[in-house]
Amino acid sequence: MTQHGFDDEEDDDFPEWVDRIRNNVAGEVRRRRKERRWSAQRLADRCEELGHPIPRNVIANLESGRRANLPLVDVMVLAAALETYPICLIFPLGYVEQTQELPFRSLIPTWDAMRKFTGEEKDYETDSGLMPEFNLHASLTRTVIAARREAESAAFDAETAATSGQREEAERKAAEYAQRAEEAKRRLLNLRDDIREEGATPPELSPWLEDIEPQPDPDQEEDA
Repeated sequence: MTQHGFDDEEDDDFPEWVDRIRNNVAGEVRRRRKERRWSAQRLADRCEELGHPIPRNVIANLESGRRANLPLVDVMVLAAALETYPICLIFPLGYVEQTQELPFRSLIPTWDAMRKFTGEEKDYETDSGLMPEFNLHASLTRTVIAARREAESAAFDAETAATSGQREEAERKAAEYAQRAEEAKRRLLNLRDDIREEGATPPELSPWLEDIEPQPDPDQEEDA
C-alpha cells in the first residue's frame, strides 16, 4: 500500500516541505489507527491516558489535512499511543516511497531520509554528537555480556566433561571467551572515560556489568 498524491506531481508543483511531512504523519496515523480498528476517539483517549491529551477533532483534522500545525510533542504521543516510534510516523517506510529531508530539496527514497534523520547514514560534514560513541558503547556492552556468558558455559562444560580431551577443549573455549570479555571491557572503560572528557555523561551500565566500574557510594556523596 502506497500513499499517492504529492509524489506524482510535477517538480514545480511540489507542496511545501512542511505540508509533505505533516501529510506523512497524518497518513501513517490514519493507517495505523484503522489497522487497529480504533476510532479517532479511541486514539484521543489513549493519548490522554499517556498524559498529553489530543482531542478527537484535532486528530480528525490532522488526518483530513485541515490541521495547519503539528507540534513535535503530538507526534511523540501519537507514536506512543499507536505503539510505534515517532520516526516511523515522519518517514513511513513502505507506505510513502519518496519524501524530502529538507525544504527545496529533491525527493529521495524515504529509507534514505530516515537514515539521515537518525544519523545511520553518515555525513562527514554534519556533527553527529556522541551518537557514534553511544552506539559503540551499546555494541561493547553486548559483547562483554555475551562473552562472559559463553565463558561461563564453557567452564561448566569443562567441569562436567566426560574425557580429558573434552575438558581441555572446553577450558580452551572458556579462556578464549574470557579474554574477549576482558578486551571488550577494557575498550568499554576507555570509551566511558572519553565520553566524560567531552564533558558528557556515559550511558548507565547494564546491571550485568555494574562490577566493571566502581559505583559512587551514596553515603560518601551525602557527606561531601
